[in-house]
Amino acid sequence: MKRRTIIDGGAVCYEIESTLPRRSDGRRERAARSKATSQAQATRNRILSTRQLELILSKNFPVAGSALVAVLTYDDDHLPKSRKEAQLRFRYFLRKLRDARTKAGLPEPRVVYCPEVLSSRTGRWHHHIVLDATGDDIAMIRRCWIYGSDIQGEKLRVDEEKNHETLASYMNKELREAQEYECRPGLHGWGCTRSCQRPEVDTVIVEDSDRLKAPRGATVLMQERRESEFATFAVIKYRLPDRCFRKGARARRRRR
Repeated sequence: MKRRTIIDGGAVCYEIESTLPRRSDGRRERAARSKATSQAQATRNRILSTRQLELILSKNFPVAGSALVAVLTYDDDHLPKSRKEAQLRFRYFLRKLRDARTKAGLPEPRVVYCPEVLSSRTGRWHHHIVLDATGDDIAMIRRCWIYGSDIQGEKLRVDEEKNHETLASYMNKELREAQEYECRPGLHGWGCTRSCQRPEVDTVIVEDSDRLKAPRGATVLMQERRESEFATFAVIKYRLPDRCFRKGARARRRRR
C-alpha cells in the first residue's frame, strides 16, 4: 500500500506518494520504505513553506482575468518612514476598500499583498496587491488609496510566460534581497486577508498498483519518480484546465 498526499491549491495542485512500511518487512525492506516516507514528508513540508504564496494565489484566483494585479505607490507627501508605518497605512486602505465593496453590494475583497522599498529604482515605498476582479476595480482603488495617484494594474495572466508561480516569485523578490529577513526564518514578506482561501491538504491510502498521474486535461508542470527494489517515492505538480472553475462546473472528485 502507498500513502498519497494531495495538496489542493485550486488551479495548481501537488500529489506526493510513498510506499508504506509493513509489519512483515525485513530490515532492508523497512529501511527502504521508511526512507521513501521521509522523502515524501520532507517534500510536502518544503512545498507548503516555499510554495505557499503560489498555492494561495492559485486557490483564490485560479484562471486568467480572475484577479487584478496592481502596484500602489506613495507620493512625496505620504512616504512612510518604516515598514511598520507602511503596513499600518495599507491596513487603513484595506478597511476603506472593504467598506467601499460593502456599499457597492460586493463581497468582501480577497487580497494578497506585500510592501516593498528595496526593489524600487527610486527607493520609494509601494505595495504589490492581487485582488479578486469585480469589474471597475482600478476606479475603486483610486478612491480608497489616499496616499498617491501612481496606481498601475493589469489582469492576472496564466500562461507559459506569466502564471501563479512567476507572480509568487516576483512578489517574493524583496524577501530574497532584504537583509532584515535573513536572520528571521519563517517570516513572510507577504500577507493575505482573512477572506482568502487556504490550500487544502488531504491524505489517502492507495494500492501499490495505482500510478501517480495528473487528471485528464491537466497540464503537468513537474514530475519526479524514484523507485528501488522495495519502495517508491513520487511527486507530481499540475495545473487544472480553466473549465474546472467555470460557473456551474462539477466539483472535482478525489482520485483514490
